[in-house]
Amino acid sequence: MAGAPEPDPELFREVFGRFATGVAVITSAGADGIGSGGMTANAICSLSLDPLLALVCFENRARTLPIVRQTGGFAINLLSADQRELARVFASKLPESEKLEGVPHALRDGVPVLAGVVAWATCELRELIPGGDHTIAIGNVIGLGLGDGEPLLWYAGRYHTLPAH
Repeated sequence: MAGAPEPDPELFREVFGRFATGVAVITSAGADGIGSGGMTANAICSLSLDPLLALVCFENRARTLPIVRQTGGFAINLLSADQRELARVFASKLPESEKLEGVPHALRDGVPVLAGVVAWATCELRELIPGGDHTIAIGNVIGLGLGDGEPLLWYAGRYHTLPAH
């Protein structure tokens, strides 16, 4: 609308922070696990059933983005309620090469899938699209799996879990 004041970026963050989401760790690895890394994310979604596509948003400065760009693949690891500390590790400024150290995982379709997650998907990078201060990655889903437990949630700037049933 012409003449309307620009929305406040902090209010924007708070408004969208009220949208409860799951918490994921996006991982990637080069040949033989070299050049591996990962980041915590909540800007992910399923995009298409035909073909199977998933979407992940990377901040343009995310150190995991160049690894995904170089390797052409990534995994979406949906964290369980007891993996709060893992979410913090992958959100930290630790060197990318150190984030997977000591974290149980297996290479599936050439990318690290973390142990203990509630679900995972492996993707081949299909497209990268500029989106302001983020880059939108679209991946062809090539592998899927389910784990056990309840999901870790993100709401209003904090981690949460579902109430006991």
